[in-house]
Amino acid sequence: MNARLESIRSIGKKSPAHLKSGHNKQLNEFGSHVFDRSSMELLLPKKALENLMNAIEGRERLDPSQVDAIAEVLKDWAIQHGATHYTHWFQPLTHSAAEKHDSFLSWNSEGQPIERFRGKELIQGEPDASSFPSGGLRCTHEARGYTVWDPTTPPFLWTGGDGVTLCIPSVFFSWKGEALDHKLPLLRSEQKIQEAGLRLLKFCGVEARAVYSTLGAEQEYFAIDRSLYLLRPDLSLVGRTVFGARPPKGQELEDHYFSSVKDRVLAYMHDFEREAAKLGIPLKTRHNEVAPAQHEVAPLFEKASLAVDHNLLLMELMRQTAVKHDLACLFHEKPFAGINGSGKHCNWSLATDTGLNLLDPKENSLLFLALLTAVIRAVHHHATLLRATIASPGNDHRLGGSEAPPTILSVYLGESLEKLVSDFIHERIEPEKLPRQIDLGLSHLPRHTTDRSDRNRTSFFAFTGNKFEFRAVGASASCSFPIAALNAIVADSLHQILDEMEKAAASAKGADQKFKLCLPILRMTLLASQPVIFGGNGYSAEWEKEAEKRGLPNIRKSYHAYAAMLDKSTIRALTGVLSEHELHSRYEIQVEQYAKTVQIEANLMIELFRTQILPAAVTWQEKLGRSLAVLSELKINPETRLLDQLSSLVSLIGDSIAAIDEVERVAKQTADLGWEAKAKVFCELASPKMEEARRLIDRLEAVVDNAVWPLPKYRELLFII
Repeated sequence: MNARLESIRSIGKKSPAHLKSGHNKQLNEFGSHVFDRSSMELLLPKKALENLMNAIEGRERLDPSQVDAIAEVLKDWAIQHGATHYTHWFQPLTHSAAEKHDSFLSWNSEGQPIERFRGKELIQGEPDASSFPSGGLRCTHEARGYTVWDPTTPPFLWTGGDGVTLCIPSVFFSWKGEALDHKLPLLRSEQKIQEAGLRLLKFCGVEARAVYSTLGAEQEYFAIDRSLYLLRPDLSLVGRTVFGARPPKGQELEDHYFSSVKDRVLAYMHDFEREAAKLGIPLKTRHNEVAPAQHEVAPLFEKASLAVDHNLLLMELMRQTAVKHDLACLFHEKPFAGINGSGKHCNWSLATDTGLNLLDPKENSLLFLALLTAVIRAVHHHATLLRATIASPGNDHRLGGSEAPPTILSVYLGESLEKLVSDFIHERIEPEKLPRQIDLGLSHLPRHTTDRSDRNRTSFFAFTGNKFEFRAVGASASCSFPIAALNAIVADSLHQILDEMEKAAASAKGADQKFKLCLPILRMTLLASQPVIFGGNGYSAEWEKEAEKRGLPNIRKSYHAYAAMLDKSTIRALTGVLSEHELHSRYEIQVEQYAKTVQIEANLMIELFRTQILPAAVTWQEKLGRSLAVLSELKINPETRLLDQLSSLVSLIGDSIAAIDEVERVAKQTADLGWEAKAKVFCELASPKMEEARRLIDRLEAVVDNAVWPLPKYRELLFII
């Protein structure tokens, strides 16, 4: 029996991990591992607390004379909770977090060991900046980089390896002050959107001291048995199956969506939810997604910068907790071909410190209409940039089918709001339709009032009542760059619209007249941006043709999307968020990572075929050939079509793998031309050949004896748990 079949047999003996339970324990423990506002107010000296609160709210900088007191209190709090080390927790340009641990151990003046944590250690760290992706901002002989505490996200305790570490959320930048992380541009974008938002509020006569973006990131993922996962080198190295025939049953019956969660997976969910609660991550929803073995977890909305931090923490928590349950948690955008991929639906809005949601139509008509116009204009003008922010090889496999958005960027407003915008543009005055009521024909159920619009799961960027859902962000990606870009382009559009509105309304007497004077500006802006508004089926061939007529970009491969980061319009819109030099570095990093990812997948295909699949196919060929020979000796006319098919497939696959090998050779020859040339080779030459090799090997899987096939099959990965 091979390792695959042995693993399948053992899975049936596994049971859910036993968890301790307690009434309302999750709520009681919420934020217990976070040095949050209540801890600060309880433990910090008055002056230090006042300075820290003002710094968190952006009213002043941290006072160097107060940081020692903050560090001392933070150290004592962490040690009381079992911490022995601290780390600056930051977000390099890898879509994950990084950390370097230091102990609290130090010497006193008499040479005795003590536990010490000084203000300068709290404020600043110094990792090697040349070993992280930098896109030319740093190189081997320019290694100095700094991490600096970002007080807008509270310090927290991370439990792992039977120990506790104090984590200090930080930004990461070079010796020259250039952003080397995802967090710094996001924080800069928050300042930019606040400036534009406060300007809009002032114009509309609304009081507030702060405006910030909010985010609720719905995280999709797959949970599969770990023993099967470990038998798939492709899953463990690149997160997706480079081979795998479709099973007889996939998601056709749609019986997994919202179905009862299996016990092992539910125990896993309970476990990571409890740990997330300790870190103050406000998880709200869990359910089975459409594809078998696919699930989703969604939090309550938070300030965007904090929500991004929490999402990265949650992903790491889910990965590590899965191991304890003998599961593997997959965040790749398309781990399994032929079924739904995984996204990170970023629900975005703007809010004030007074609790106002600026994208709620009920709050203020001029404010809402102006902001809506700015958002639509921003998406229309910067569609290629938004495509670039979500570009990756993994997302290329996901976008355009199975409920993922297409690569054509459009804005869905819903029937009611789209009609309102259209009537406004064309100066039509029609009574607004009241929400429909549905009578279900049962006397004991009340009539149901529908929402004003349906939902469109094929939309790249959809309005969902009081927020926009940016559905195209990939499940494995950080939300930082997409949200930073979104904040920046909306702020840029708002400023341009407000320049005209303020000029037009300079002589207005009263709010009503101001509103009337602004309407032509908003109308003309919406008219110019109307091509991006679409409420139909984003997958249809008709929409592709229509989108082309409207002049909307349709960038199918991420390699071709990255260039948008170098556009002059992008550089101007992202002023104050990313400099031209910083944007160029992101372009270089994305192109290099694209090339390396596809290259690794190509090498995996070659290795898996030659070391596992080909030996299995040859073994089956030999066995089948011997059987046919015996039948022939018995003068029984054997059926040779299967052997012929098998031999033909092996030959074709050998040629296909050799073709991939040849592209590898060509790619090595382009090394001197840089990663851009290499990425082009892998995008335009390697990818089609890899798709062909996969198609052939998936056919081979269907004709090779199940007992000798080495790699866990889709039916086992997706349904056995």
